[in-house]
Amino acid sequence: MVTQPFHFAGASGKRLSGRMEMPGGRVRGWAIFAHCFTCGKDNRAAVRIARLLARQGIGVLRFDFAGLGDSEGDFADSGFSVDVQDLQAAARAMADDGKTPSLLIGHSLGGAAAIAAATGLPEIRAVATINAPFDVAHTLHQFDPAALAVIDAEGAADVLLGGRRFRVGRGLIDDLRQQDQGARIAALRRPLLVMHAPRDDTVGIENATKIYVAARHPKSFLSLDDADHLLSRPQDAERVGSMIAAWAAPYLVAPADTPAPTVDAEAEETREGKFQVAISSGDHVFLADEPASVGGLGSGPSPFDLLSAALAACTTMTLRLYADGKALPVTRIRTAVGHDKQVGDPIPDLFNIRVAIEGALDPEQRARMMEIAERCPVHRTLERGSRFTTTEGDPPAPCEPPEAHSEAMEKAADI
Repeated sequence: MVTQPFHFAGASGKRLSGRMEMPGGRVRGWAIFAHCFTCGKDNRAAVRIARLLARQGIGVLRFDFAGLGDSEGDFADSGFSVDVQDLQAAARAMADDGKTPSLLIGHSLGGAAAIAAATGLPEIRAVATINAPFDVAHTLHQFDPAALAVIDAEGAADVLLGGRRFRVGRGLIDDLRQQDQGARIAALRRPLLVMHAPRDDTVGIENATKIYVAARHPKSFLSLDDADHLLSRPQDAERVGSMIAAWAAPYLVAPADTPAPTVDAEAEETREGKFQVAISSGDHVFLADEPASVGGLGSGPSPFDLLSAALAACTTMTLRLYADGKALPVTRIRTAVGHDKQVGDPIPDLFNIRVAIEGALDPEQRARMMEIAERCPVHRTLERGSRFTTTEGDPPAPCEPPEAHSEAMEKAADI
């Protein structure tokens, strides 16, 4: 995947700073991620969730609300209503760029803002919230009561929020107090996914109950078990991203002009861990990694595991083509591959292949199938060796059309 800058004018004309996580493989749709109250677009949970969705083909814009991060504006002059308007401005800017979003995702107060913004965006087909408050004024619980008293009396005060000091004006406080979020939820009329951690000590689980009860169907609830409010553990953010990707599938709108893949496979660092990479191959995106024992995260197959997997898959597919072509009574084929390095041997790489063929075959038929197993295209490629061209530059890379691989398997299967 690629992360691109995406800047646009907010509702008040201020320049808002964003980052667009571009999809890997085929584009399934576009989304906007609204961060929590004072977090910003570079909050770890926001980055992890957005990048996981991008690996699943969903492009995501994450941006700083006015007065936060790299966006223009003064936090003291901002408010919930401004954030809602900026989310709507973000959706319009994406549409103007040919990336019309169909999904809004919001974390904490960003979840409340996503619900509010969706009511004014007909192109939004679904909303997902993470540890969101039901009552927007709930955010005031994060303020020291003495500071609130100063703001009410003097119009502004310095407030400590999330370990950082902000100048907060009366307008922001009054805006939070005046929202009727319950009415908005009832009027949302979009599919809603409510995700909440029961042990969230910032926004209690009762908020999820109230949101769910107020919302109309279709609606879904997912408990985030022992996650904290900010999803500070990588596995919690990964789980949230995976659930959103699966739940949102029916509501995504893919561009009509999605280009066909121009490479067989592409690997890009995710910057999670030392070795983890996201691999895109056609419409498919998955992770590769190294085991934890050698410094990886163990989040995906290793490069040599993938090589063994390619041999196992190609062997099995080629045998299936042969069995069907000869009308053999084969019910199931399984191929196991183990790779070994034999130091000192002129050809040190050894692939141990075990093929299990279920079906009422006679000895001659089984022997013939084992001959075919050694004729699969990947087997022959490894056996013959290959040539390589390695140059510096961006994709694409020259490759054969997918039909060529199928033709090679059919030829190997003697069809």
